Amino acid sequence: MRMKFLVTGSGGFIGSHVVETLVKTGHQIRALVRYNSRGSWGHLDELAPGVRGKIEVRLGDVTDPSLVRSLVDGCDIVLHLAALIGIPYSYHAPASYVATNVGGTLNVLEACRQARVRRVIVTSTSEVYGTARYTPIDEAHPLQGQSPYSASKIAADKLAESFYCSFDLPVVTLRPFNTYGPRQSARAVIPTVMTQALNGAEVIRLGNLEPKRDLTFVEDTARAFVLAAETPGIEGQVIHFGQGQAVSIGELAQRCLDTVGSKARLVSVSERQRPGKSEVGLLLCNATKARETLKWTPQVTLDEGLRRTADYMRANLRQYKHEDYAV
Repeated sequence: MRMKFLVTGSGGFIGSHVVETLVKTGHQIRALVRYNSRGSWGHLDELAPGVRGKIEVRLGDVTDPSLVRSLVDGCDIVLHLAALIGIPYSYHAPASYVATNVGGTLNVLEACRQARVRRVIVTSTSEVYGTARYTPIDEAHPLQGQSPYSASKIAADKLAESFYCSFDLPVVTLRPFNTYGPRQSARAVIPTVMTQALNGAEVIRLGNLEPKRDLTFVEDTARAFVLAAETPGIEGQVIHFGQGQAVSIGELAQRCLDTVGSKARLVSVSERQRPGKSEVGLLLCNATKARETLKWTPQVTLDEGLRRTADYMRANLRQYKHEDYAV
């Protein structure tokens, strides 16, 4: 059945891939892109003309409740991906994270309640778990706010839970582990390594090389959002997904260098490291619920995903400021 979707955060890395996937499934899409005076659609500008022409794009901000209510009107499904996501920047501007991630989510939930949408998908993050107390991590793992970013996402998740319990709002919370792939910004480790290497750097500057992450290619993440929108009977649930394999930042960086053919040396520098108690040491996903509930399994291996990411980086290298530390 063809439905009308609102996707917040559509101009971002994951959001643009979700919109692209939804268009290919034949659904009608209204895309919220954060307002800017350039009229840029963010990463939606990179989509093929035939795809862009099928999207109703609106510029605005989720922190404006009246705007959000107008955007939700007439939509069947709302996918809420708009957020501030850079962990280092959350140390500098925590109030901004509360305003966007908590206040913006509240605006979306309230608008969806008033409009009686069929379903609203709230986007969480594996960062809400903090350093794993046990592995692999399932949905029952305790939540730990080890950064202002993760704390703001925990608050947003709990708001979603409260709207389900208090108002029977048909909410599903999706919690992806670390997503990577084309269009990701240089604040993330893979683009950071590849852009430095592709620009001829002999030394690659990174933060802590020891933490381990569970990485999912962005197309697999986008597919999970579509499945969560279409799967019946999952209201009120939290579902996370990942590969079920953890790799250290150091090993991941070396695989990035191998992928792009660089002999550069990796160096950990203090200005790129998180405060000690804020660093998340290990994230490793138990994706049993996603497999059983959404029938989701990852399809892109890490090696293939790194090759595809490297191809994008080579073609779009001028978009990245490799000399600067992107927070």
